[in-house]
Amino acid sequence: MRITCPHCGARDAQEFSYLGDANPKRPDGLDATEAAMHDYVYQRDNPAGRHRELWYHGAGCHAWLVVTRDTRSHAIEAVEVASTVRSGAAA
Repeated sequence: MRITCPHCGARDAQEFSYLGDANPKRPDGLDATEAAMHDYVYQRDNPAGRHRELWYHGAGCHAWLVVTRDTRSHAIEAVEVASTVRSGAAA
């Protein structure tokens, strides 16, 4: 699989580290319940199909990216710099 980094161009996926689902929104610090933090940290969907994921370009520009990918075919629909993408936003 190749990921097109917005800064470095198309690169092999081995240059990147997968963090996980890009959609969960972190509960608000001290006001968050224990159950809400548990769900945020441990509960993740494993969808078949279109999925927004966080990737880190560790062997390149060190950017955090949001990759929209089909988990069945690994076809990449979009790659965005994470700092420009609103948390929890559907692409």
